[in-house]
Amino acid sequence: MQGGARQGPWSALSSFPLLSGAGHFLNDISRTAETEEGGRELASRLFSLRLRGLAAAFHASLVQERALRRPFLWLVVAAGGGVVLYFSAEREPSVALCLGALAAFAFLAAFTRNHARAHALFLTLAFIAGGFTSGALRTARVAGPIVPRIGIGELTGFVEEVDLRRAGARFILRVASAEGFPDDVVPVRVRLTTRGDPNFSAGDFIAFKARLMPPARAALPGGYDFARDAFFARIGGVGNALGRVETMPPPEPAPLSLRFFARVDRMRNALAMRVYRIVEGDAGAIAAAMVTGKRDLLSEDAKNLIRRAGIFHIITISGVQMTLVAGIFFVGFRRLLAMSQTLALNYPIKKWAAALAIVGAIPYDVGTGSRVGTERALVMTLIMLAAVLFDRPSLSMRNLALAALVIIAFEPEALLGASFQLSFAAVAALIAVYEWRGEYLSKRRVDDRAPQGRWGALRESVVERLMHGPGAAIFATLCATSATASFMANDFHELSPYVLIGNPLTLAIIEFFAVPCALVGAALYPLGLDGFIWRYLKMGIDLVTYLAGLIASAPGASLSVKAFAPWAIIFLTLAVLSLVLWRTWAWRALAIPLAFIGLMGATGGAPFDLAVPATGDSAAVRLSSGQLAVMGQRPGAFAAEQWLRADGDARLSSDAKSGVACDDSGCVAKAIDGRFIALIAERGAFLEDRARAAIVVTPLYAPAGCAAPIVIDRRKLTETGAVALRFKGDGVEWTAARAIDEDRPWSPAPRERRKPAFVPLSDKERNEEDARAMEPLE
Repeated sequence: MQGGARQGPWSALSSFPLLSGAGHFLNDISRTAETEEGGRELASRLFSLRLRGLAAAFHASLVQERALRRPFLWLVVAAGGGVVLYFSAEREPSVALCLGALAAFAFLAAFTRNHARAHALFLTLAFIAGGFTSGALRTARVAGPIVPRIGIGELTGFVEEVDLRRAGARFILRVASAEGFPDDVVPVRVRLTTRGDPNFSAGDFIAFKARLMPPARAALPGGYDFARDAFFARIGGVGNALGRVETMPPPEPAPLSLRFFARVDRMRNALAMRVYRIVEGDAGAIAAAMVTGKRDLLSEDAKNLIRRAGIFHIITISGVQMTLVAGIFFVGFRRLLAMSQTLALNYPIKKWAAALAIVGAIPYDVGTGSRVGTERALVMTLIMLAAVLFDRPSLSMRNLALAALVIIAFEPEALLGASFQLSFAAVAALIAVYEWRGEYLSKRRVDDRAPQGRWGALRESVVERLMHGPGAAIFATLCATSATASFMANDFHELSPYVLIGNPLTLAIIEFFAVPCALVGAALYPLGLDGFIWRYLKMGIDLVTYLAGLIASAPGASLSVKAFAPWAIIFLTLAVLSLVLWRTWAWRALAIPLAFIGLMGATGGAPFDLAVPATGDSAAVRLSSGQLAVMGQRPGAFAAEQWLRADGDARLSSDAKSGVACDDSGCVAKAIDGRFIALIAERGAFLEDRARAAIVVTPLYAPAGCAAPIVIDRRKLTETGAVALRFKGDGVEWTAARAIDEDRPWSPAPRERRKPAFVPLSDKERNEEDARAMEPLE
């Protein structure tokens, strides 16, 4: 049939009357199958075309990113990844091997520079190896002895720094001698507290009896590890002074650097106490912290208030203050030089002002204590001012990357701290907003046509409001807050919904009160004319504390967040970096799947039903109510706070003790699944509690006959560090802070494992050693 309908393969059946219906039915099925097959083939071709189009779009965007020199920023991220890998290693790597790997990858990157893909691969590996090597070199530079256990001895040394408190003080001692301690465990520095007002100051040579212990390790797997931070500060022991501290002539003069920084510390303490006495109370403590960086005068209630209001950084000398100080010097010197027509027309006064701002920013850093966070802010500020000297854009992502690279090279451990993460994330977000604003204005200058349609006009109106005036400040604050939210939640386990109110409030107080008062007041202090300055500062602090009280008392002022899964923060960090480092939306869109994966980990962190610190003298157990209860005769407040925060519990440690029965020999509690947990503090309690306890926790060595199914004693904790247990039916899921065979300088392996030639002590001998722990080490 030509020109008619297309015949199906079953058309012949239509000639038979009885089968004609079946023929039509089979023909319909055949045509449907052909249509579906064609549809699938068309869909497959369309999908292939879409993939090719997507790949072409990404390639075109990558070409644009290369033109903007953005891939360099990711090399710095690769170096940071190398630092993270270094700190994730279970054993200390060989420095020689690290240097060899770095040299090899650098050579291959140079050798393949004419082959784009190979060059990019080896260059990335070189930066990863560079970050890894930086960590190894830094550890080798600062390595020093660490006190192995609690002991008492006679110490002598120079006082490096004193932080005065309302009662007593905390100080850092550079140890000269330590009687009662073996020579191989005498630390370089120790951090000690004294209950009474100190009769010494920084720079004095003192002698006294002290109780020392190792720096505290993480109270929870994945939690904050003070021992690691203390190691890189070369603090090998912490404790308290016992009895009277005597000042005496030193056997030899102190090093010049120690004398200089000791003098600075004495000036800071004198100024801090001057401000504190004039302003008085918590307002005075806040003022002293804002001016000098001395924060120990602040009460716990005041700290909790400003933390709940989301303005805790008001008492921290950080990037905001450093930027304002440098800006004041830069603008002030530039306007002063511009008053001379000869200088303004014939000389580069902008560069001169930048150089003078550098000279002014460095003394401000030193005068406020030159702490780690302040030093990082100084590095960023100096690089941005140096860009002015070399006619480069000062506020650029490249300069921020260079600042991060400097920190990776000299203080790689800072990458693991909240200060680095929060400051760099916030600044990166602000620079990204600045770049977006510049890009938008450039497009407007090229294409000044009026927006088309109702939605175009609305979009243009919204963008204009985000570009200028209060809208710009709110938008920038929102972006910076969003960039830091994941780090706030991961590091502090809380978020402040009213931060959009708290942050502008903080900036206003710092800009109009803190920084001007610090500069003017410090200049007038030697003349005795500074009193009115601190009273003016008190007005601003009273305002901010009043508003902070309103914010903290508002519903939902602080949202508690449970601990993340260990890998969640990695994906959330990559999501933030994708948004701020890339300039094209094709690559920025990668932030969506990265953020999705990270949020899954943030909401899926492994909960725990029992947490035990490395010391074994306390614990946190989940009761039948579902809440944690803190066990221990004198549980450490810091460890208890870590457990509660990781569980998303906003209670104070003092409010989390119900449901636990304690006496002189230990504590007992009934866990959520009905099993009993016994915390044993005395050896005689093993006979009493072991018969009914399913889990025994003790800082002692448990006797060999202890019949409890699970025993977490000193022997176990020496190997594992802090542990977290999750009850699953009749079984238990363990998570340990220390990996198997882990041996790092700040987390050394147990002595028996590192020196197997030693004969292990019996249980009786070990507990006798516990009894001697308070005696001087032999």
